[in-house]
Amino acid sequence: MSHTLERLADNKAKLTITIPADKVRDAMQRSADAIATHAKIPGFRPGKASYDIVKQRFGEMKILEEAAEDLIRAAFVSAMIEEDLDTVGQPFFGVEKMAPDNDLIFTAEIALMPSITKLADYHSLAIAPQSTEPSEAMIDEAKRDLLRMQMKEHRALAGHKLAKGDKAVVNMNMKKDGVVLEGGEAQNHGVYTNEPYYIEGFVDNIIGLSEEEEKTFSLTFPADHYQKHIAGKDVDFTVKLNEIFTLETPAFDDVFAKSLGFDSSIALEEKLKENLSLESGHEESRRQEKAIFDLLAQKSEFDAIPDLLVNQEVDKMLHELEHNVGESGMELKDYLSSIGKSMTDIKLDFTPSALQRIKASLLIREIAKRENISVDEKEVDTELDTIASRYPERVYSPEYRDYVEHQLRNKKTVNLLRGVMIK
Repeated sequence: MSHTLERLADNKAKLTITIPADKVRDAMQRSADAIATHAKIPGFRPGKASYDIVKQRFGEMKILEEAAEDLIRAAFVSAMIEEDLDTVGQPFFGVEKMAPDNDLIFTAEIALMPSITKLADYHSLAIAPQSTEPSEAMIDEAKRDLLRMQMKEHRALAGHKLAKGDKAVVNMNMKKDGVVLEGGEAQNHGVYTNEPYYIEGFVDNIIGLSEEEEKTFSLTFPADHYQKHIAGKDVDFTVKLNEIFTLETPAFDDVFAKSLGFDSSIALEEKLKENLSLESGHEESRRQEKAIFDLLAQKSEFDAIPDLLVNQEVDKMLHELEHNVGESGMELKDYLSSIGKSMTDIKLDFTPSALQRIKASLLIREIAKRENISVDEKEVDTELDTIASRYPERVYSPEYRDYVEHQLRNKKTVNLLRGVMIK
């Protein structure tokens, strides 16, 4: 077997591989034997028909096609090992010449794993840490959220008109140019009039209504609204007020704190600060990691990144989005409809982030190699035992062990970069 390697644009390569005619003949004989074993040939027991009989019944090209699959796979793997190529995705095969009693010539076009042509000097780069101490505004918001969870609702007395601070239960219809918007109808929808999350002017328009009263009005959606098809557009609302509830919110005092198992409101506030600080710490850790790799990617230089690799990363991000949307009880198609985007739009939106994720992965791999970062068997065993205590069905397979080892190596590399660059 012989082959030639041609480097193509955009970090691709093309192998042209020739398999000698004598190896093709041997493979065809094996293929004929396999056909004779598994096919029903009148007058012959399984596996007893000769090559000529199989050829007569099925045709020589059929025998060659059966033989070619294994031949091409083995020859391709052999050429890849010899050339020591690091590839991405599946190869694209093309047959140049395939005929009985001839050499078999085929091509394999492959996308190569991009490399870093210039790695930034991470020892000279710096990312400034940010405080994880919760602000007074954050603490106040946490208090309000906690009090809101303990809020009691009382049906308003007859004749009560909706006031700021009440809860309204409404039927709502939204139209644009006379057409009902998708997802623009709601029955018995709760509106908390003290919340700031509604379109500007919505709450003001329903304040003062009585139960069973209906009102039609128009509002302009913000230009940066997440639903692009109505961003900056005028939408007509028809709202019917079904029920009004007055709300009783407890005070943030010692009585309230003791109802939740704390000695005092001071102790409860300290716990809120602790939780906020912990959450802020996790967010800061994620911010630092992103900032590290954004800076390294900016200061480093890379080979061309194949479209195939980008598309694979985009698909991975789509699966992550679908999972997250599913966790909230929605279908992906419904979510896309709610934000006014198509699958193509989302893929285009994801592409810059996909490129950054690919570059981060390449950087981790290169830095781990340069710093001789490794994971020993004991570390992997300990991590697997920890995981097994929570998810026993997922661990101890060779594939999962490799995955855990890879993740531990990445974690060590990220921690090394934190120690060097956070200052």
